[in-house]
Amino acid sequence: MALPNRVTLCDVGPRDGLQNEKQVVAAADKVELIHRLQAAGIRRLEATSFVSPKWVPQMGDNAEVMAGIQRRSDVAYAVLVPNAKGLEAALPTRPDEIVVFTAASEAFAQKNINCSIAESIERFAPVVAQAKAAGIKVRAALSCAIGCPYEGDIHPDKVDAVAAQLAAIGVDHIGVSDTIGVGTPRRIQQALERALKHFPLHEVSGHYHDTYGQALANVYASLEVGVSTFDASVGGLGGCPYAKGATGNVATEDVVFMLNGLGIETGVDLDGLVDAAAFISGVLGRPPVSRVARAVLAKRQA
Repeated sequence: MALPNRVTLCDVGPRDGLQNEKQVVAAADKVELIHRLQAAGIRRLEATSFVSPKWVPQMGDNAEVMAGIQRRSDVAYAVLVPNAKGLEAALPTRPDEIVVFTAASEAFAQKNINCSIAESIERFAPVVAQAKAAGIKVRAALSCAIGCPYEGDIHPDKVDAVAAQLAAIGVDHIGVSDTIGVGTPRRIQQALERALKHFPLHEVSGHYHDTYGQALANVYASLEVGVSTFDASVGGLGGCPYAKGATGNVATEDVVFMLNGLGIETGVDLDGLVDAAAFISGVLGRPPVSRVARAVLAKRQA
């Protein structure tokens, strides 16, 4: 089976990776992380989110972070927005993309965004329209596409139904998210196949957490169906506050190491990525959780 020749990685570490950290991470350190990631060859980044600091205090410095980035013309900077108010705050910072979010699980939608799936789609419709009118690409994150901490297994038909609704309101790209990391390769493929009924192949991506150690296998399974865009988080940062035990997104450096071994181009320098992982892990006062970062750093010390 022919795999894609090239993969695009979106590093979500600065946003998804850091948002649940209890200790405050300075805006200057977030900016430095972004600079290190783009220097390593990352060309898509989730920089921050424009949610209420009451709910996510770590992202209260969103405008400061966006202002501090030395932008590259070949990098797309995305920000997450929860509603029209979030978009209004984000627009002056000139994001290249915005990320809206809903779930394939009704229970998760209620717990995470305090509304039903249908209400979330209705809430985002004017946000999508306004963003596109401003020339900004809109990505949607579809949380709990495989399993939910409240509902258990999620049937692929639910992914189908919500993907159809997202396409109907004009969303450009869908990220199929295994938020709690319970996905296995065939289940991931089934969810992706449903999303691909409504979005073209180049506008479907995978976002896989590594709670049960399946994330790299799930990336490979996604490559088998032609998907070539993935979220990943430098150093394996992140987690889900609504899913006990859920670990971070698959580590960017682990994905790059695997793709290098498959002969698939990413444009990303592995050593530079490990340097970025070591930097942010040092800020947080702990070693990187990713296998590749640990192995490379140990080899360097030896």
